Amino acid sequence: MDRRKMHLRPRQFDQPRGHISPADYHQRSPLSELKTLTLQRNKLSGKIPSFAKLSSLQEIYLDENLFDGVEPGAFAGLTSLQILSISDNPNIAAWSFLRSSWILLSNQRLPRQHHNLRQSPPLLQQHHRRFTSSLAKSPVQNLWINNQESGLTGTIEVLSGMTSLSQAWLQKNQLTGPIPDLSKTNLFDLQLRDNQLTGIVSPSLLPLGSLKNITLDSNKFQGPLPLFPPEVAKVSAEHNYFCTAKAGENCDPQVMTLLAVAGGLGYPSTLAESWQGNDACSNWAYVTCDSSKKNVVTLNLAKHGFAGVISPAIANLTSLKNVYLNDNNLTGVVPIVLTFMPSLQLIDVSNNNLTGEIPIFPAQVKFNYKPGNVLIGTDIGDSTNGGGPGGGSKAGVIIGVIVGVLVFLAILGFVVYKFVMKKKYGKFGRTDPEKAGKLMVSDDKNGYGANNFNALKSPSSGDSGGDRFPLEGGNVTIPMEVLRQVTNNFSEANILGRGGFGVVYAGELHDGTKTAIKRMESSSMGDKGRNEFQAEIAVLTKVRHRHLVALLGYCVNGYERLLVYEYMPQGNLGQHLFEYQELGYSPLTWKQRVSIALDVARGVEYLHSLAQQSFIHRDLKSSNILLGDDMRAKVADFGLVKNAPDGTTGRVTTKVDVYAFGVVLMEMLTGRKALDDSLPDEKCHLVTWFRRILINKEKISKELDQTLEADKETLESIHRVAELAGHCTAREPQQRPDMGHAVNVLGPLVEKWKPTSQEQEESFGIDMNNMSLPQALQRWQQNEGTSTSMFGGDFSYSQTQSSIPPKPSGFHSTFDSTDGR
Repeated sequence: MDRRKMHLRPRQFDQPRGHISPADYHQRSPLSELKTLTLQRNKLSGKIPSFAKLSSLQEIYLDENLFDGVEPGAFAGLTSLQILSISDNPNIAAWSFLRSSWILLSNQRLPRQHHNLRQSPPLLQQHHRRFTSSLAKSPVQNLWINNQESGLTGTIEVLSGMTSLSQAWLQKNQLTGPIPDLSKTNLFDLQLRDNQLTGIVSPSLLPLGSLKNITLDSNKFQGPLPLFPPEVAKVSAEHNYFCTAKAGENCDPQVMTLLAVAGGLGYPSTLAESWQGNDACSNWAYVTCDSSKKNVVTLNLAKHGFAGVISPAIANLTSLKNVYLNDNNLTGVVPIVLTFMPSLQLIDVSNNNLTGEIPIFPAQVKFNYKPGNVLIGTDIGDSTNGGGPGGGSKAGVIIGVIVGVLVFLAILGFVVYKFVMKKKYGKFGRTDPEKAGKLMVSDDKNGYGANNFNALKSPSSGDSGGDRFPLEGGNVTIPMEVLRQVTNNFSEANILGRGGFGVVYAGELHDGTKTAIKRMESSSMGDKGRNEFQAEIAVLTKVRHRHLVALLGYCVNGYERLLVYEYMPQGNLGQHLFEYQELGYSPLTWKQRVSIALDVARGVEYLHSLAQQSFIHRDLKSSNILLGDDMRAKVADFGLVKNAPDGTTGRVTTKVDVYAFGVVLMEMLTGRKALDDSLPDEKCHLVTWFRRILINKEKISKELDQTLEADKETLESIHRVAELAGHCTAREPQQRPDMGHAVNVLGPLVEKWKPTSQEQEESFGIDMNNMSLPQALQRWQQNEGTSTSMFGGDFSYSQTQSSIPPKPSGFHSTFDSTDGR
């Protein structure tokens, strides 16, 4: 050892060729300022010692030695480590870098080739949480742990927290499991070839803008072959189990559903090796199909020691009769959606570790959950502490009395409620809100096509054939097979429009009910699109109003996210204002425009003024205002909705929607778009130009939409709306009114005219016969808040001028907010 060199150059310690033991090195640990340690090509033997006392080390080179092991905690505490190389140490036995607590804590560059690192799955599971949290705070950039002779095993889930990671070489190991979400990394080079990785290739890789090179060869990946953007210069993914050879091509729906089931189990290798190709009925293990070899009828995953959860995707297999999941290590709950499977006859989940409520299956379904599952149907949080036998007995009596009283009161309230609803709906001919809040999945005896897909039925269909299981409104999961069937397999002919995150299709249910199905692919959505999907479900399943588009259900299927809405046959307001000639529409009359404006104002006011909630739409525009056959309007597209703040400076408030509403009013007055580059500069920005002409009523009259026929009475109404539009678009938010003010301005204008057809009158549930116009209008106003959609509840107004319906019954708070107006 050159001690003079060590003394003169404390920042670097070189050891030339020679035979030196680790113990000799360990005596030199007081060199706390040492930054580089170079010990390559010696005959150092024994175990690699602990470097914990050399906290300033940035580079360690231990290549080409005779080490046969690694001391526990050898690299712990090296928070400055950037390079660690242990190449060509063939005698090192299989070992765990997690057990040694060294690698990836904060180092930026990691081992090169031929390091005999090993991580066993149990150890990975044991330390994964702590390990990942360390990674999330580390500046790791380059991770090189490839070509291990003994084989590095375990999953690569830890990569998801490495936000600085730019290069990962993990080829030629024994890694297992799926690729995690890598959207938070900065990867440009990912080498995963020659491992045992399984599952669907993570869609988070596709929109990763930094990615340039990726190799996935010789693994066990399943599902669709990913189609990477052209910016990824090198892609190699041969010798896997993808369902098709064409990149970007979808797999068969049953294949994707079974892969989702496997995903709940962590994509075990046994299933990856058995489930290959694009036909689940083509000799797939653990799967039995019907005589036509087209529909899966039995799924038998019993007695394989699988760990994980039961995927709700099983419900997408609508022909499934028997499900065997017994004698495994499954945790979590039994998904409630399984109770709605139309063909199910038996489900066995016994001898697992399931928890949660015991689901109630229909009488014809045999549900086995015992023996095992000792915590299912119990409250895990119950305390067993008692005060002795006597105290426990008294407490039990008291609790029993309280529960009995509460049950009695609940029953009494329900009876009264049913009696009131019966009288109310019997008089006005409305749908019972309990039935209106449900969809039915029915066993269709006739079947549909080769796959015998089951179609959704509404309660109004009156078809009593087959067994029906209600899906409560607000949390309706619709099988993918149903959506494929009702849209003719998402035919181009069914496309209604295209948006930022997907395509909207028309679909017709079994009973003729028309729907609009918004189909999005999560791989192309990114975090923003996925967040908007969740926001839209969160809002639409909780807020219900006749002027907000109703969500009928949703579907999560592999990469895809789908939302099913009520269908609005007359398109959107923008089409009627700007494209009516091309689409063959008649121009909107002024009465129709004012009525539409009032509908929108009521819908947005409801969003802003929920009893204990306040939402901001944030994307109100003419294309998001949909029209029914009666030309009544509903506000749509809730992907950007957020809970309103409490007035904190600098935060978005409800006044954003008020401004947007003012812009819509201007568009309806002028027939012009908010921004039109085809016009001269002084006119292209509608709001700026409109403010200038607002001070002169004659100019307003001249600039009106040419399709409007404006008599004296109409002009007075137009000027009132123009003033409201200017007020709503005031530059300062605090100068803009609330939406309640807009309702109060527009309401009297609409009250001047009577519905023009008996059909319209009946649509409001009002008998107009033998009733004066003021009486009819009063009745109509009282019923304005009552939803007629499939999810409509009782939103009747009180005898006031307020247009704010009461909070829906059963509304569960999911946003912590206050009124931000």
